[in-house]
Amino acid sequence: MLLRCPLAQRLAPTARAGLRASQQWWINGARPQVAARLSTAEATVEAEPQPAGGQQQAPEPPSYRASIDFKFVRDNVEAVAVNCTNRLSSADPQLVARLYEEYVEAQQQTDKLRAARNENSSAMKAKLEPEQRTALIERGKKIKEDLEGLDARLEALEAELQREGQRLPNMTHPDVPIGGEDVSGVLATVGQRPSFEFAVKDHLQLGEDLDLIDFETGGVVSGAKFYYLRNEAALMELALINWTMQRVVAAGFTPMTTPDLVRESVFEKCGFQPRAQNTQIYSIRDSSMCLTGTAEIPLGGVCMDRILPQAQLPLKMAAYGHCFRTEAGAAGAASKGLYRVHQFSKVEMFVVCAPEQSEALHQQLLDLEVSMFTDLGLHFKVLDMASHDLGAPAYRKFDIEAWMPGMERYGEISSASNCTDYQSRRLNIRYRPAAAEEAAGTEEGEAAAPAQKGGGKGGKSGGKSSKKVPTQFAHTLNATACAVPRMIVAILENNQQADGTVVIPEVLRPFMMGMEVIKPKHRVAA
Repeated sequence: MLLRCPLAQRLAPTARAGLRASQQWWINGARPQVAARLSTAEATVEAEPQPAGGQQQAPEPPSYRASIDFKFVRDNVEAVAVNCTNRLSSADPQLVARLYEEYVEAQQQTDKLRAARNENSSAMKAKLEPEQRTALIERGKKIKEDLEGLDARLEALEAELQREGQRLPNMTHPDVPIGGEDVSGVLATVGQRPSFEFAVKDHLQLGEDLDLIDFETGGVVSGAKFYYLRNEAALMELALINWTMQRVVAAGFTPMTTPDLVRESVFEKCGFQPRAQNTQIYSIRDSSMCLTGTAEIPLGGVCMDRILPQAQLPLKMAAYGHCFRTEAGAAGAASKGLYRVHQFSKVEMFVVCAPEQSEALHQQLLDLEVSMFTDLGLHFKVLDMASHDLGAPAYRKFDIEAWMPGMERYGEISSASNCTDYQSRRLNIRYRPAAAEEAAGTEEGEAAAPAQKGGGKGGKSGGKSSKKVPTQFAHTLNATACAVPRMIVAILENNQQADGTVVIPEVLRPFMMGMEVIKPKHRVAA
């Protein structure tokens, strides 16, 4: 655990620009039994309260050590600074580069002192005159004092370097549009916007007329933005989950279910900030646990602190899980009903791969999403999201927005992000390249031959060779296969009929007991 860093006392926290509301779901408010505490890839950070006496309190030390490529930052500081500007990040690459230079210089001084200490210790072993021995003893004491001071400085520098370095966002794909959401590129438009010869209802009205959605009871039992799904809507949720899992498993993904509670440290290593001031993560009072906002986080933790053989890559996982988000500040017509809620079900895809695989896999994730949403009969746009809309981990992000007639706008139903090595450097996910494995195997075989003739040293040598095989950081990607509430919104609003019924997409019917249409229910008068 890194110690508090006194050097950081001179740094005042600065406000970070936020992302659009639909992406900022990372809470710190009043903490009830389940307390809300903020976190986003670019959440607002407020200055810490000042203790009595006017002295500024030292910031908390980093909770983990990320393997950030500080040398890259130093050697490309201007490009990193431009990237931060393009992504509205308040991180300070110049400070990171300066801290790294100071750290390297202090490390070099420490190495020299340790060499001098070893030299002094060796000299003490010789036959010496009393005054020579006394001089060496005094020199040894001085070296020890200097080393203690340098070690403390190194520890403080590393803490500050980690704290500032962890604020840096990922670099950005060169094709990403620079600017706000309005400059995001439209990569494709799929299907046709439906036309209606009757007054269109939104999903809330349809839900009431067809007895599908109950926000009133949800509000009484749990609070605003909680709901009950009833009748065909409840069956549709299960149908969407089962149909989606069937599709992603057929595409080579390992099906999984994941924990709903995850340690704060795993959130942080995935690039989220559960202790920031405007997060949309629910945290558990008097605990280091948080409720997940996406299965991306527990899936990222699956390979944490592991070294994978390259032959296992890409590792493709798909998880059905519950998502919990405070959706703070998300009021308004654009967020009404099921579009933005505090709890929902989702199928998330997560991939761990070698760097040379990630760009092609990103396209494969998008192609799979497009295929599924096309089969559901939706009309949607595929967007290459602009730099302001990228969370800290994303190198590039594709969003899919479906037309929602009742809301009279396109609404996001999915995203797919390539995070390159940003998360793996924090989660410590590495792989051993196949070529290195083969070379190590050859060396071990050659070393084992003399051992079979009676020499035990050969096998030991082979083991050392294997340990020296260099590892590399993997790349990670994530994509939403199905976010249930928004899919229900899109299906209800696009498939409504003049007689008030809703046609169920054909691909879902086998998962809904063969039902084809959702019809009004006969209600008994109170």
